[in-house]
Amino acid sequence: MKRFTLIWAICLCCLCVFAQKKPNTDSLAYEAQRQKINSMLEERRQKFGQYAESLKKHTGIFGLQTKKDIRHSNDILLDINKTDEDIFEQIKVLLNYRTDQLNTRVFQQQQVQAKSTQLEDHSMHYMATINQLREQVDKLKKDADEAERHYDHKQVLNVIVFVLMLASILILLFRKRAARV
Repeated sequence: MKRFTLIWAICLCCLCVFAQKKPNTDSLAYEAQRQKINSMLEERRQKFGQYAESLKKHTGIFGLQTKKDIRHSNDILLDINKTDEDIFEQIKVLLNYRTDQLNTRVFQQQQVQAKSTQLEDHSMHYMATINQLREQVDKLKKDADEAERHYDHKQVLNVIVFVLMLASILILLFRKRAARV
């Protein structure tokens, strides 16, 4: 019994592992892009910290800033500006991922709507064809019934004509016999 329970538990674990949904590559790229932007933003925060420290540095005479201090602060600002531009480019890429995902969804929805409209049109045509065929079948049944009644009337008429002909032949034969006798 323990083995059966153990085997059953292993099967359920394997089933859970195999039943997991495969990740969407688009969403993985989207998440990687978000992480990249977040790391760039963290880098930007650190550079702002360096800039704040460089503004506090006063290595000149009487505690004033020197040209070197100001240039160093400006270099940090230029680096922050470059980082900002890189962040904007990466955000644009991120938005393109999002737009592509939305466009894909819209395209899929349009395809589904077009397919459903097409299927609806086909079903309407099939229904119209079925109704037309039913009308033809009803008409053919009506024509067959009428033809059968007409045939029955002809048969009755043929029997009457045959009986009358037979009666007239018999009458003629009896008259001939009566005239001979």
